[in-house]
Amino acid sequence: MHLRDLDPNQPAEIEFVAQRMRDTLIEVEGAERGAALYTQTWLEARVRWHLDPANTIARVVLAVTEDNTPCGHTIFRIEHDTRGAFGLISTTYVLPAFRRHGVAQTLLECAETWFTGHKLPRCCTWTSSTNHPLIALYARNGYEEADRGPNDLTDTMMVQLSKALRRL
Repeated sequence: MHLRDLDPNQPAEIEFVAQRMRDTLIEVEGAERGAALYTQTWLEARVRWHLDPANTIARVVLAVTEDNTPCGHTIFRIEHDTRGAFGLISTTYVLPAFRRHGVAQTLLECAETWFTGHKLPRCCTWTSSTNHPLIALYARNGYEEADRGPNDLTDTMMVQLSKALRRL
């Protein structure tokens, strides 16, 4: 397995990431609610939004097998709040057959390295409080709960996991 940036000229890769975003919602929110939150078209547009530098400074990274078949992805970008710029990991997903093989860890390390290269002082992600595998991964990597609140769309309790980054 290795990582590479999504090819914006490959609609199948955009569709793969969008479908995995939907799969995440289904795993966390349940089949009915998760599938109803966003259309596939909206999710594909959201992936494309991250690929346009006019919108944001971001990367969409695929984990691929030796034959270049995608087995996971992550999307991360630079955000700003009252404390300044920070890194946000907006989504990560690994196909079930590839879980517990270090794919998510490698994707997380890729994002952190990119954030550090951009001299960002901290990074975070938001996830459902029921997403125990992701919360455990982030905790093993030094993230702590920094905020909590309901998701306005689903009433699910969301947690923000945050970490200070070391300067190069």
